[in-house]
Amino acid sequence: MALGSSFLAILVLTLAVAASPLEARNGRVSLPLARRTNSTGVTNVLARDQARAQFLKNRGHSDLRSRSGSIAAVNLVDTYVVSVGIGEPATDYTLIVDTGSSNTWVGANKAFVATPNTVNTGNIVDVSYGSGSFFGDEYSGTITLGNGLSISKQSFGVALEAKGFSGVDGIIGIGPIDLTRGTVQDTNEVPTVTQNLYTQKVIGEQVVSVSFAPTTSESDANGELTFGGTDPSKYTGSIAYTSVIVDDVVSSNPDSPSPQASHNHLTC
Repeated sequence: MALGSSFLAILVLTLAVAASPLEARNGRVSLPLARRTNSTGVTNVLARDQARAQFLKNRGHSDLRSRSGSIAAVNLVDTYVVSVGIGEPATDYTLIVDTGSSNTWVGANKAFVATPNTVNTGNIVDVSYGSGSFFGDEYSGTITLGNGLSISKQSFGVALEAKGFSGVDGIIGIGPIDLTRGTVQDTNEVPTVTQNLYTQKVIGEQVVSVSFAPTTSESDANGELTFGGTDPSKYTGSIAYTSVIVDDVVSSNPDSPSPQASHNHLTC
């Protein structure tokens, strides 16, 4: 799945220490971020990174046709995932951190486990991405980020059918709320995880930041996803901010039917 041209969240990309266990501090909620390798048949991290570096070098000297022919190198990037609990008692799901969409959903790999706390709203959810899609039922229930930090009555999808999501259970969407428009039956917009954390006074700001460090393993919890601000221990100097484009997201796939099709996974 491709990395879009821009992120729709504030990403603090630093050479940071490895992530610590999830914690809330100063109105922020932080949880460990792990990378998931998308490559197939490539087990050597150094070889993979060398291939990626060569692709980036060649891209500056190639035309559009040669770039599109280098998809295998692009697919060597790493997707970042977090563990999120749903229901009471919670079942943990491995979800892609996606800055280019805003729906949160499960069911692509591990089957959804319903609890008395999770309620089927009776509405259908249907989202298409540039490199995948899912269709299913919209639920409401408790989402847990760990150590008792939870969001009540969070809307989330449960896939009846999912395409393009091998090895993960779904997505936690941290993009703007307008990207949920038209995705759920009889619903104008779906409040996001970030919004509900703020509304329920778990965090002090509607800000999402990310830090991650270099790693030498195929699957490594080498980063941190923070809701509610930035973590000063992860950077030096000051953070520069820029305005977010308010127009509809422009897809990197011109044939995609959905405004979410740019599908900006957090990748490295």
